[in-house]
Amino acid sequence: MLQGKKIVLGITGSIAAYKSCLIIRQLIKKGAEVQVVITPAGKEFITPITLSALTHKPVISEFFSQRDGTWNSHVDIGLWADAMLIAPATASTIGKMANGIADNMLITTYLSMKAPVFVAPAMDLDMYAHPSTQKNLQTLLSYGNHIIEPGTGFLASTLEGKGRMEEPENIVAQLESFFAKGETMRGKKVLITAGPTYEKIDPVRFIGNYSSGKMGFALAEECASRGAEVEFVCGPVSSSMKTQNPRIHRIDVESAKQMYAVCVEKYPQMDSAILCAAVADFTPDNVADQKIKRTGDDMIIRLTPNPDIAASLGKMKKEGQQLVGFALETNDEESNAQGKLKRKNFDFIVLNSLNDKGAGFRTDTNKITIITAESKEEFPLKSKADVAKDIVNKLVALQTCNK
Repeated sequence: MLQGKKIVLGITGSIAAYKSCLIIRQLIKKGAEVQVVITPAGKEFITPITLSALTHKPVISEFFSQRDGTWNSHVDIGLWADAMLIAPATASTIGKMANGIADNMLITTYLSMKAPVFVAPAMDLDMYAHPSTQKNLQTLLSYGNHIIEPGTGFLASTLEGKGRMEEPENIVAQLESFFAKGETMRGKKVLITAGPTYEKIDPVRFIGNYSSGKMGFALAEECASRGAEVEFVCGPVSSSMKTQNPRIHRIDVESAKQMYAVCVEKYPQMDSAILCAAVADFTPDNVADQKIKRTGDDMIIRLTPNPDIAASLGKMKKEGQQLVGFALETNDEESNAQGKLKRKNFDFIVLNSLNDKGAGFRTDTNKITIITAESKEEFPLKSKADVAKDIVNKLVALQTCNK
């Protein structure tokens, strides 16, 4: 799975730097192209001449390669790579990565990197266990980086490793596993909607719902991590919610009509669409230009139906395209979901119920049932990131069947 992959290998000032030679040899043996970026401290442990002999490329260490003004572009390196691996990664480098301290070529390359980043920590046990190091590692995880946990060889979700850098063969195996997973949607284009819509009453009031957008964000990241190009149409969500993967093209909208316009425009060019947004069914017939003042009288707001995004895309769907819907129900859940599946021309529908604790709006977990015309599969309560994996697995299986 590494054949033809372009890997940036970052090397820092650790005694484990000698193992980088073994990593390079394995990557090249598996068909990868390797560009080394090393810190000044890293050169104290291993020479650029050795690394260059293995990669057949000049080693990059300084911003300026010569005194004539020729410089190394960290931006170009970030665009060139399919992945960046920092091994060994010292506590100092991890701290700089977490806090954006761009005082050497490796960190500026990291900050410009468009590809996934893998980090293999290397330090003694006490340094690894120190709260500041753990905090910095958690920050890197929150940025979407992949931590190759010392002593386990697995990508970390909780940090319980032993400090010493993982062995080269296990590090390379994680890269292989990542790209094997990524191939499942490579070349696919997916439209995903997320969040609520706001339907204005006047300049300060609106009709909306409690959707946080978390499920849609998880789906976008999961599809992108598997190689898909994602058109992500997002309603008004918290400003703290950001997409991480560069394959996600985010389009922010506010109202149902705005979301409808984008979806109808984009779907014909897509392989699939996952309609996760909680779109308002109705919108006020009239929107006041100025704030409506209290008068003491009853206020009547006349509502008119919004355009039905799911039904419209269902009518547009061509052979080979997939359409996935969501149903959040409070009663007669399965019956309502099956009816929606048929009316909207979905390939499958994801049902969740507000009656299930931990599911629905504003939670980090969800409990779903995936329903098709022929089958039903129930899943236990999981994190929304893991729920996204289940949904995308179903979509990938469907795409494979339709080939």
